[in-house]
Amino acid sequence: MKTERTFLGVPVVKPRVGFFDLSSCEGCQLQILNNEATLLSFLSLVEIVNFREGMKEKSDEYDIAFVEGSVTRADEEERLKRIRENAGTLVALGSCACFGGVNQLKNRFHDLEWVKKEVYGDFPIETREARPISAFVPVDLEIYGCPIKKEEVEKIVTKLVLGHEISHPNFPVCMECKANENVCLYDLGEPCLGPVTRAGCDSWCTSNRMGCWGCRGPAPAANLEQLEEIIKQKNIPQERLLDRLECFGGFGEAARKMRHRLEKNS
Repeated sequence: MKTERTFLGVPVVKPRVGFFDLSSCEGCQLQILNNEATLLSFLSLVEIVNFREGMKEKSDEYDIAFVEGSVTRADEEERLKRIRENAGTLVALGSCACFGGVNQLKNRFHDLEWVKKEVYGDFPIETREARPISAFVPVDLEIYGCPIKKEEVEKIVTKLVLGHEISHPNFPVCMECKANENVCLYDLGEPCLGPVTRAGCDSWCTSNRMGCWGCRGPAPAANLEQLEEIIKQKNIPQERLLDRLECFGGFGEAARKMRHRLEKNS
């Protein structure tokens, strides 16, 4: 890396960056390109050398690799390992990379042959259980969300470039939701994972009257037992809460335990 620019008179390293996709919708990468108002400022922080959605040129010489998507095939596992070897810093970008994301919903059927038959019919396709990238390589940083929130990414990348410490909020989405003066969705009879989901999205969904689905994973010290008490008090079926806990994979263990209890009691 070469020192090319300064920030408030301090020399700033401009790292070479690559964006990569595994099994995903590529929506997180699209978020980066969608931020037209600040895109040029963002691009001035880094030198992008590999980004299939945004450029034809590509290089395997990069300092930071942002990887979107979960691993669902053997070739993706091998590709991920090559990316890890080349990158000084590896960033899991979005819920699929961090937790398995929506892709991991197929795992709960425990029968991949049946899943392939239902989705693809007789068309031959290779697939296996969807897993987060941390199951295969060391991950240096995770950026949560489905999709990621572009403003948050810009702040994190700025801190990366300047060598500042990066930390995520240690409180739940509920605190952001209250700060934004939203009506609690539980008072409207809707389930919401805001009380147990890590903040940082500025209550993106709940501010638009959509209950949180937990795409950012559990907040530290998330009290899932109390959340179950809340839905009982609000007469919301547990199955509706379970749908949300299972959706992105961040609450995998808690969802499995709840599913087991529901099946046992049914």
